[in-house]
Amino acid sequence: MTETSTTALEVATGSTAAEAATTASATAGSTTAVSVKPRMTIAVLGATGMVGSRVIAEAAARGHRVLALSRNPGAFRHPRDGDPNVTPLAVGASDPDAVREALSTAAPTGAPDAVVLSVRTFPPDSEFLVDATRTVLDAAARLGTRVLVVGGAGALRSPEDPDLPVAGNRAYVPAEYREVALAGIAQLRTCRAHADADWVYLSPPALLEPGERTGRYRRGTDTLLTDSDGRSWISAEDLAVALVDEVETPGMERHITVVHRTSGRSGNQNADQQGEGQKDQGNRHQPAHARGRS
Repeated sequence: MTETSTTALEVATGSTAAEAATTASATAGSTTAVSVKPRMTIAVLGATGMVGSRVIAEAAARGHRVLALSRNPGAFRHPRDGDPNVTPLAVGASDPDAVREALSTAAPTGAPDAVVLSVRTFPPDSEFLVDATRTVLDAAARLGTRVLVVGGAGALRSPEDPDLPVAGNRAYVPAEYREVALAGIAQLRTCRAHADADWVYLSPPALLEPGERTGRYRRGTDTLLTDSDGRSWISAEDLAVALVDEVETPGMERHITVVHRTSGRSGNQNADQQGEGQKDQGNRHQPAHARGRS
């Protein structure tokens, strides 16, 4: 499923192919070893959405092949339009036959190395979300392909009260978004109920917005994280960095979350990931439970 690619060199967490090439060139002739990441085929369902489109751009920039699956591929736009490594396909996430066919035939090796499911509904449609998740898990399980589900923050534990789900915490989820947050919990339960699939559920922090790619984030498990200023947020670009990092270097946990890291060393409640600095984008935040269907 994978092959060696000289366009994706492992020189830094979340590094793009261009950054890797620059670093490799700078260290040429030295004794420093630079490992080569395998080139992967990654299918992204929800390709036209805020998160999905950025995952595609991030994965393609690292030299991976990307299958951009969406109900309306004509609406697909991202910074790497025209990239031969990105293949748009018309596939609805809740259409079992279409999903199975796309995942089993579109990749050069017959199946992708990973599937990213990044769909969300607002107003909430829990039935659609659960059906789409089950459809993708079923298809991926038959192929032996790992699924990374971009879920909602509502499924996390509250940092000040581990027994209180974020979905029920008014400090993070306003009343108008509660049903969307509950749909995310139903999606996570669908993953946990699937006996055969290899899946990871990525919960964003409480606030998610378009912004800058810094490659800098902190990774945790099932409890909501906040940054050094007490804010629980990340840019969609850095969420994509974290997700592609997880595709390339899988962790052991089934439920993970990330948050923007403003300074200091990084880690999971156990390990941080480091990149370049970011300017604060102000108050243009979108609750992580409120993304539109793609």
